[in-house]
Amino acid sequence: MAEFIKIYNENPNPREIQRVVDCLRDGGLIIYPTDTVYGLGCDITNTRALEKIAKIKGIKLAKANFSFICKDLSNLSDYVKQIDNATFKLLKRTLPGPYTFILPGNNNLPTVFKKKKTVGIRVPENNVCLAIVEGLGNPIVSTSIYDEDEVIEYTTDPELILEKWDKLVDIVIDGGFGDNIPSTIIDLTSHEPVLVREGKGSIDII
Repeated sequence: MAEFIKIYNENPNPREIQRVVDCLRDGGLIIYPTDTVYGLGCDITNTRALEKIAKIKGIKLAKANFSFICKDLSNLSDYVKQIDNATFKLLKRTLPGPYTFILPGNNNLPTVFKKKKTVGIRVPENNVCLAIVEGLGNPIVSTSIYDEDEVIEYTTDPELILEKWDKLVDIVIDGGFGDNIPSTIIDLTSHEPVLVREGKGSIDII
């Protein structure tokens, strides 16, 4: 049975944030709000937790395209090869925000991602998930939670999310109704930005 924890975006309660951080450190899985859709995540340094998420998604961990939720751009050099000035300015201009940027990965990626040449980086404009990442001290891996409904691709109601995910995760955070439009994905691994998926973030930036 998952814990259902209410955390307000305007002023996240530090005690509740700490409960979530402790769960992640213990290898737990959480569902949490972002500035787009709700995400399923775990500590990127915990291989067992990563394997659990891959199993839930029905994919092999080595081939999973999870994104890393970072607090800001300061952890970028931990996982990403050196980027040029134009790329850095684009990131600085748009983050925090509803974007996932695909960047060239470096040799410091967690062991399970060593063979991957790229990494998706997210800095959501949401105080709850940013406070969790700050408390944890490193990024959390993230993947969107889909709905089987053909009309509603993403569930936005935290109580309905709890109903569906109750036995699969350790904590569901109620951060209010989520959005049903995912992040805009932009590939920055070549000379020109390439739009991979148009989502909530404006594509005028490229």
